[in-house]
Amino acid sequence: MSVRAARPRENVLVRVPDGRSFEGPLGTPLYEVIEAAFPDPPAPIMAAVVNRQLRRLDHTLQGDAEVIPIDTASNIGMRIYNRAISFLLVVAANELYPDQAVIIDHSVTLGGFYCQIEGVDSLSEEAVRALEARMHEIVAADEPIGSETLELDEARAFFASQGYDDKVRLLDGLEKKTIVVNTLRGVRDYFYGINASRTGSLRWFGLEPYASGLILRLPSRQHPTTLYRRTNYPKMMGVLRDYGRWLGILGVEDMGSLNRVVQSDAMRGIVLVSEALHEKLISDIADQIVRHDPPAKLVLIAGPSSSGKTTFSRRLAIQLRVNGLRPYAIGLDDYFVDRDKTPRDADGEYDFEALEAINLELFGEQLLGLMNGEAVPLARYNFKTGKSERREPVALAKDTVIIVEGIHGLNPRLIASLPAERIYRIYVSALTQLNIDHHNRVPTTDTRLLRRIVRDAHHRGYSARDTIGRWESVRRGEERYIFPYQENADSMFNSALVYEMAVIKPLAEPLLLRVPHGTREGLEAQRLLSFLKWVRPCSAEWVPDNSLLREFVGGSILRNFVF
Repeated sequence: MSVRAARPRENVLVRVPDGRSFEGPLGTPLYEVIEAAFPDPPAPIMAAVVNRQLRRLDHTLQGDAEVIPIDTASNIGMRIYNRAISFLLVVAANELYPDQAVIIDHSVTLGGFYCQIEGVDSLSEEAVRALEARMHEIVAADEPIGSETLELDEARAFFASQGYDDKVRLLDGLEKKTIVVNTLRGVRDYFYGINASRTGSLRWFGLEPYASGLILRLPSRQHPTTLYRRTNYPKMMGVLRDYGRWLGILGVEDMGSLNRVVQSDAMRGIVLVSEALHEKLISDIADQIVRHDPPAKLVLIAGPSSSGKTTFSRRLAIQLRVNGLRPYAIGLDDYFVDRDKTPRDADGEYDFEALEAINLELFGEQLLGLMNGEAVPLARYNFKTGKSERREPVALAKDTVIIVEGIHGLNPRLIASLPAERIYRIYVSALTQLNIDHHNRVPTTDTRLLRRIVRDAHHRGYSARDTIGRWESVRRGEERYIFPYQENADSMFNSALVYEMAVIKPLAEPLLLRVPHGTREGLEAQRLLSFLKWVRPCSAEWVPDNSLLREFVGGSILRNFVF
């Protein structure tokens, strides 16, 4: 008989993705395995997947394990890094400004976060340098970032004693009996999702004074150990500040505030006022197009995936009609070059998002002809044959405004041959989102991803795993082809709705729960679920049928609207 009794194991065997194996005693901390297996990683390793579960690096191994490192070149790793840097800022500011609170407000395009210190009207260069130096001191000390489980009543009393009313609101009605908080140098704080285990890996950041606060500069997944040279985005920052003021007027400044509204009779009013704001903004943009001197003949609309560009375009067309203009839509997809001329990406696949995938010469020539009142045989792309075809000639009336929606709408090269003074450009995106609290941001990319998950399931039959799997490719295209040109816009439309997460939650959660655990998509689904647990659900019945949100949750009266 080949089976016999064995003594209890004293060691654990760890396998890493490249097939190597490592051995150590029971209870070995995960970070020791990571240091042995990856002594000089190209990007900081922030956590690891251990037997299909995401773990902090101070997790101890009690049995054999398959270990996959999670570094900042990945979406999950960079979010952990950003979470830890946010905590680092909170702790450093607490030591220098013990009577003031840090507010991590919103993201900065390709650059980091805009932050404020409550009660400080403006930060001098000297004050910002001192804060940055304190952060670097904490990093150099390689301090441990601990975790502590608190009973809910204990956590609520603690946060109330610290003046964290935002966290107290957030804990109201939470079904869990405990909450895990992070600790660093005697400071307790809550951050959703796992955090780094030590400060020594948080070396790449910078602080700059900006407006009444500062910008916390951060690396990107593409360049995880370098910082972008910061570029000013005055139009974008103006939209973000305006929306912040609007939330203050509305009295819904964080997720805890929204949760209280959802439970009250005020929810219908919040929906109506939020939708009225959208209608006013669209009407204002239409008025600007009408008043444009000389008259605008071409409106270009661009924005990242799941921004609501389609519904925005149709509602704008309605407002232009109200103003006596005739909108005429042209699809940029009809101007693809023939398939054999389509550029390819690094993997050898067709790159339909590249500007060179568009027949720029034909596009410019036909638009110029339409703008000059000529009869033009417009292009139609046959996706089955991969060839460009021609339609019957079209001539537009003098009071017609051409509307083109597409990824390259703000790229000057798209319409280099057209008279710039006759063009009006609009950037559409979910530019803001309610934060969970003052220290826990909700990235607008998450808003758009959740919108897309719900829409893809409702209209296209895709699973949440399918949508999450494609998201990285979508994001790469946005960062390359859209975000660098957003300041070229004449107007920016913030498509975020203050109440939308309450409506999306009950639709998204069941889809996310079906994503298999242990997969890359499963880790992302778990991250989104950990955020949604803080959101109280609301039925979609109060969402108007012309709402931009209907593009994603279904029931839009504009779905088949043609202009």
